[in-house]
Amino acid sequence: MKTSTRLSRSGILPAWLALPLLATACATGTSLSRPVVQTDLGTVQGVERHGALEFRGIPYAAPPVGDLRWALPQPAAPWPGVRDAAPFGNACPQTRRFELTERSTTEDCLNLNVSTPPGIAPGAKLPVLVWIPGGAFVGGAGSLYRLDKLAAQGRLVVVSVNYRLGVLGFMAIRGIDADFNGDLGLEDQRYALRWVQRNIAAFGGDPENVTVAGESAGGGSVCMHLISPGRVQGLFHKAIVLSAGCLQPMPTLARSVDDGDPASPPMWKKVAVEVGCGGAPDVVACLRATPVEKLLAAQDRHSVGIMALGPVVENGSVPAQGTDAARTGAVVRVPLLMGGTRDELRLYVAYAKLFAPFLSDYSEAGVRRDWLPTYYGADAPDPTHPAQTRYDAIVKEYRIAGGMDGAGLGSMLSDHQEAVGINDCLYLKTSDAFLDRVPAIYQWEFADPQAPVLGVGIAKGMDPGFELGAVHSSELNYLFPNLSNTAAIDGPDLAPASQAMADQLVAYWASFAATGAPAPAGLPAWPRYVKGGTQVMRFTPGNVAPYDAHAGHRCAFWSGLYP
Repeated sequence: MKTSTRLSRSGILPAWLALPLLATACATGTSLSRPVVQTDLGTVQGVERHGALEFRGIPYAAPPVGDLRWALPQPAAPWPGVRDAAPFGNACPQTRRFELTERSTTEDCLNLNVSTPPGIAPGAKLPVLVWIPGGAFVGGAGSLYRLDKLAAQGRLVVVSVNYRLGVLGFMAIRGIDADFNGDLGLEDQRYALRWVQRNIAAFGGDPENVTVAGESAGGGSVCMHLISPGRVQGLFHKAIVLSAGCLQPMPTLARSVDDGDPASPPMWKKVAVEVGCGGAPDVVACLRATPVEKLLAAQDRHSVGIMALGPVVENGSVPAQGTDAARTGAVVRVPLLMGGTRDELRLYVAYAKLFAPFLSDYSEAGVRRDWLPTYYGADAPDPTHPAQTRYDAIVKEYRIAGGMDGAGLGSMLSDHQEAVGINDCLYLKTSDAFLDRVPAIYQWEFADPQAPVLGVGIAKGMDPGFELGAVHSSELNYLFPNLSNTAAIDGPDLAPASQAMADQLVAYWASFAATGAPAPAGLPAWPRYVKGGTQVMRFTPGNVAPYDAHAGHRCAFWSGLYP
């Protein structure tokens, strides 16, 4: 043991010694606080926290600066000696959102984090789970998540990935190669998945058993990978999509770069004009020379709407819309675990009340004026009852005539809406479309009414004043302890019943990552998804069981209004 420790501290540790060292530390009962692993770029020295071994801030690509801004990711430079992998790396450039995530202006941010269980045997081949953080494609980072619970309790090797965001990762620009224009954030994720293929065995993981997972924008990213089989062949073998409907229409590259209408310029044109590059002979070169702070300010100024930036389709990165990919079978054929939360959009209603209180009129007139046009588009005749409009049908179905509260409005938007790919009926519709294209789908719905939201999805000290329930992102605290959407990771502990369900959830995920089926011993059977959404596993403390989600979210009503 003394010899191994001396080698690890000197940084002279070949790859074949990394796993024996970790195993020996556990076998002797000694806590090895600074484990060492050799990657293809150099040696990293991690740390033991919360019962897991953690390696943070490992570069997987070169800093995307200068000519590499709006270019495909390039190899990172090897480093000499031993790299300290105890602290997180930089988050990618972003502004602070909802008084939670921290601002970053550092473009040297393409790094990842790895957590493993202790006591890995030499040559271990544990299942690997790669986590893609969410954040509306403009925020988020791996530094928000503790990976130790999934690693130690689930016996997984867990990786979280930073990728370019906002205008730097998802803004199509005229003059950029159409092969990847508008989707560099996705290309970063794929580059990180290639790093996993090359290096994860050194951490005890099996490169032939990789599950890619994400929530919200992270889930949407997984959707984009699933419908781009030629771009991700062999990079993952299972997928988990949380709170993202893969059939949501995405902007096309052609539309995103078209600046022919002066009354409605594309985002790149707005940003270019804002930072003084609108009249430059080479707009891309001018934007590459612009300080990142100015780009972020322009992004904030022109980010109007629910999702102003995100992936584009019909380019080399994502060849087609999700509906077309499902129809033609151009889908990665791997087992899927899909779903979301029962009260997704209550979080959006809460943000509106807290940050745009003029949207707090929940009377029928207020809902018709402020909410229905935003989330359901312009009013039109009801296809099922032409004598009334769609708005009339919604008002009648949800009894809005007497007014409603924020919780009721959020639940309605969670059932179905047209504006953003976060709603429960769309999740079922996605699974219906993919079902014949993949080996198996397992659908779930997180429905803990006591899930912590204040201090997690909503900043400490802020309260919208209505029941929140299982809102968007509230399930993440059950997988990544004490999630607070800040680098402090100081969210509240779960109540005992919720913690017991969190342990069950980790067991299901670990089983799925290992075998492609969420079937841990001793827990309720999770049936495969069947078309129609009648066999969805609902997670409520003390009652984890299948239920009819199609009926629960009134999907028959919504499919009649929006076929």
